[in-house]
Order: sequence, then structure tokens, then C-alpha cells
Amino acid sequence: MAEQKKQQEQDLNQLLKVRREKLADLQANGKDPFKIVKYDVTHHSQEIKDHFEELENQTVTIAGRMMSKRVMGKASFCHVQDLEGSIQSYVARDSLGEEAYKDFKKLDVGDVIGIRGEVFRTKTGEISIHASEVTLLSKSLQILPEKFHGLTNTDLRYRQRYVDLIMNPEVKDTFIKRSKILSAIRTYLAGEGFMEVETPMLVSNAGGAAARPFETHFNALDEDLKLRISLELYLKRLIVGGLEKVYEIGRVFRNEGLDTRHNPEFTLMELYQAYTDYHGMMDLTENLYRYVAQTVLGTTKIVYNGIEMDLGKPFERITMLDAVKKYSGVDFNEIHTLEEARAAADEHHVAYEERHKKGDILNLFFEEFVEDHLIQPTFVMDHPVEISPLTKKKPDNPDYVERFEFFMNGWEMANAYSELNDPIDQRERFKAQEELLAQGDEEANTTDEDFMHALELGMPPTGGIGFGIDRMCMLLTDSQAIRDVLLFPTMKSLDK
Repeated sequence: MAEQKKQQEQDLNQLLKVRREKLADLQANGKDPFKIVKYDVTHHSQEIKDHFEELENQTVTIAGRMMSKRVMGKASFCHVQDLEGSIQSYVARDSLGEEAYKDFKKLDVGDVIGIRGEVFRTKTGEISIHASEVTLLSKSLQILPEKFHGLTNTDLRYRQRYVDLIMNPEVKDTFIKRSKILSAIRTYLAGEGFMEVETPMLVSNAGGAAARPFETHFNALDEDLKLRISLELYLKRLIVGGLEKVYEIGRVFRNEGLDTRHNPEFTLMELYQAYTDYHGMMDLTENLYRYVAQTVLGTTKIVYNGIEMDLGKPFERITMLDAVKKYSGVDFNEIHTLEEARAAADEHHVAYEERHKKGDILNLFFEEFVEDHLIQPTFVMDHPVEISPLTKKKPDNPDYVERFEFFMNGWEMANAYSELNDPIDQRERFKAQEELLAQGDEEANTTDEDFMHALELGMPPTGGIGFGIDRMCMLLTDSQAIRDVLLFPTMKSLDK
């Protein structure tokens, strides 16, 4: 086995050597492909196939990567892969000329080429281009994975996404859809009068979420800074400033673990609207999801892991109390003290910590018994105040807040509030968070004095929401892991 591997490495090294020798020969003969600065492309592969009747016998130019080549004496075939797919080209000595045909025969699979020629259909019915000119645009000095086995090593696919995109058309399709999803979100929000903004990534106080931040040092000012974990506190400052509808789509950073749904840097969208509440955010979420699915997929019914989810039907709305009662049988309306909550947790084998209060234990019940059941689009409303430090209390029940989490496929897809705009209440909640921090909770918030100053100027009643863009892309593209919708996911260094 070791001898076979050694032989394979020698064969590969020989192939790589031959490619470099071909490049050197081209350069010596004044045909250096890397000196070509542009190539005029008139059409893409799928466009030619879709409009064959109009383009038959017309001259087109395409460009892309040569994925296969069959040389048959005086005539050959090759396939060129571009953004839209792949198309065959018929390359004949009589059409190219003897010298140019010799050059074509020396090309390697993986080379980037341009082809000029007439559109026609072969005897077997395949739409093709009869080449009159072939131009080498870039010499590939590496070997693509073997055609029939492709790039199947998952770790290598993520590390070398560029190869993954070349070898696996469905991967390219996923990222084209991701781009369309983001475009559809922006189009919908523009139609609703929202303004897209940008806020700092490097911050002195990483607040707005319960997460552990990355820390860094800014040499010029000799100050420690953090990478943002949320977009919330700066966007709320803009609401104070009079920008009534704002949103940002941007990267946030959380110093946490890696799994199928978590990456330390990910894309979050946060949106704030003055003079509305969390019910307004529910309506917006429902309409936005429907619009994006219809625009990108052409349907409001999506299938993930073989399970159909219908975005066309009204989304279910249920309180956290009712959801916990429905799926665990425990009615927290009947639980009035921390001791009673702990007793219920013990009875149902729900683990909790000494610092956890009644509301925290309700949330632990929700995570344990409810989340996995929330497959169809569902808004879970009215969370306990203990786990919602930036949210307005319910006027008729101040132990709970005007908050919802949006669930699909058992995943949290969005988190929304009627935003807390009482600066006195907000300061008390920041104080409670700092006490948790002192007790060892690394995810607790600290008081942001500039944000407090903004709140004290006066923030109107406001609805706000945060959307996990990556999870949305996973559902709409039927992707099994967050890494499948991140072009370059975080990977452990190969040096370690």
C-alpha cells in the first residue's frame, strides 16, 4: 500500500512537471497566457442552450474551464464549464488551422480557455459550438480531482472551496441562491421603506446578545477592543437619531464552538422600526420569508431533509408558557417560586445551575421539551424577563417580556422584541447582567454608557429583530451544515 502511494505521488509530480514545461514552452514561443488581459465573452453556456433557435448558425464567444477533452485525429471535442453550466465544443483542424489545432491538442483539462465559433446541434442532438478560434486564457498548473469520483473529502471541500465550486455544480448553485436570497431580502425591505446602514465591527463594548466575544488590541490607540457579537446597540442609536426604519446585514463574531449550525463568524441581519412592537415584527417576518422563498425558489413550500414546510400558511403563534405546557405537561402558571421551579426541574430531569432563576428554568424546559417539535413556521412569544435584558416587559405581567423567537425545523431562525426604551429599567438590567458577569457568566452584558446616554435622550417605541441569515440559507437550499452555505468556513489550521 505504501509503495502504491509512493508511485501515485511520483506520477502526480511528473504530471505537474509536464504542465510547467508546457507553460515554459508557451512563454518561450511568445504565447504566454498570463499576458492576456481580457477576453470578450458574448454568451454563457445555458443562455446558448435556452436560445438555441435564435443563435443557431450565429457566431458566439464563450469562456471557462475545460473539463474534458477527446482528441480524435483531425477533429476533437471538449466541454467548457462557465458560471451557468457546461457546453460542448467541436474543434476541427480544418476550422482552426494546423498550428492552432496542434496548440489545442496540448491543452490540459483544467485550463481556462475562450472559444469563438458557430452554434449548431450535433448528430446526437447536443447543442455545441463549432470552434473557429480557441484561446488559452490561463494555464492550470494543478490537477483537478478525478472526474467520476469528484471532490468527496468534506474537509478538503471546505478548505479548497474553489475546487469544490469547479467539481460540484450543486455547490455553485447553493451559493448563487444565497446571493439571490440576500438580494431578495434587500429588495423587500427597500419596498417597505427600510434604510440599509453599516455599524462598527471593532467595539469597546460587545453587547446586544449573550455570547463570548473575541478580543483584540488596537495598537494606534493602545486600547483593547472586541469584535461585535451583535448589531443591536448601534442600530438603536440610529432610531434615537430619527432614522425610523434601519437594518444591517453583516458579519458578527462569537467565541464559541463549531457544529453543524454554528460558526464563530456568521451573517446576521438586525432590523429596527420605530413606532411598532413585536407583533409588527411577526408580520414583517412572515411576509419577508414568503417573499424570499417565492422570489428565489418560485414556491412558498420548501423541503428540508425530506420534510415539507409551508410558508404560505399563517405561521403558528404560541406563548412559551403554553408551548412548555403542551409538550412537557408542566404549567409554569402554577409555579410561583424558585423552589417550585427547581422541584419541577428535578422531577423532569432538567439540569440547572445555582444562579438560575424561575424564568431561566422555564427556558431550560423549553429547550429540553419544545424546540424539536417546532418544525412548521412558529412564533414562540412572551419570554421570561430573566433571559431578555433588552426587552419591554408585558404591561399586564412584568415577569414576562414582549419577545418572540421564530422557529422552523426545530431551529431558532430569528429573535425579536418590543425594544426596551426605558433608560432607568435598562440600567437596572445592565446592573443585573454585570452581577452575572461577576459570578462567572462570560456571556453576560456590561453597561454601555454611551448607549445609555442615547436612551436617556429618548427612543420611541420600537420593534426590533435579528435574523440568522446562514440558517435561512440552509433551509432554502436544503444544506445540511452551516459550512455548506459559508464560502470559506472557519477550519482548524493544518499546522496544528
